[in-house]
Amino acid sequence: MSNEPNPEGFRFAAVEKRKFVHYNEQILFSVPERQIQMKSMLRHLASGSPDPLETTDPSSFFSRLPVIETESLTLRPMRMRDAEDIFRYASDPEVSRYVLWEPHRSISDSRAYIRYIRHLYRRGMPSSWAVVLRSSSEVIGSIGFMGYSYVHHTAEIGYSFSRNYWNLGYATQAAGAVIQTAFRSLPDLNRIEAQHDIRNPASGRVMLKCGMKQEGIIRSRIYNKSEFVDVALYAILRSDLAE
Repeated sequence: MSNEPNPEGFRFAAVEKRKFVHYNEQILFSVPERQIQMKSMLRHLASGSPDPLETTDPSSFFSRLPVIETESLTLRPMRMRDAEDIFRYASDPEVSRYVLWEPHRSISDSRAYIRYIRHLYRRGMPSSWAVVLRSSSEVIGSIGFMGYSYVHHTAEIGYSFSRNYWNLGYATQAAGAVIQTAFRSLPDLNRIEAQHDIRNPASGRVMLKCGMKQEGIIRSRIYNKSEFVDVALYAILRSDLAE
């Protein structure tokens, strides 16, 4: 689903802390997965190979998200001073209509969301970029990682954009840049997924334009806003880039 400006997000990080770390109501890292990653790192060190944290470790990437430039946009880590711009679009009920979060009720919600995202940066967990329109320096949306699996080498991305900038190609620019950056920066990453409420086909068109392929409809995949929702699943593989 789309990226979640969720002021309550930090609450999920504490749920089932002994077993899982949660972000945006999805499982990211299980304890066995983290143990597998640590064993891999130790093998690299024992063999005299370069420090894997400098080359392949996703947590290193997530803790220092790179600045990404596209034709019209700059994707950068979020800052506290972005709160007003984020509140401007996150308070719009139409923007949150098909995603898992509720409209922000005050700028305090937006500040809490940014604090949560910055907390994820510090912990090296999947998180989001602010999407900045270069011509005005306005934050017009967010895009990032909903989850990452060390075991399956799979990531999920999501995004939200101000309604004032829908249908202008910005979501496609941003998503395409994130996909390219992720495959280039994370050598072990094999698959990137995205999903959307089937009542929001515009999001699916963005995914297709970025080279993703629709893999099917998952019935009643999520329970959102008091109803079960069918979602369309899309994915792109590293091997697809060569086609």
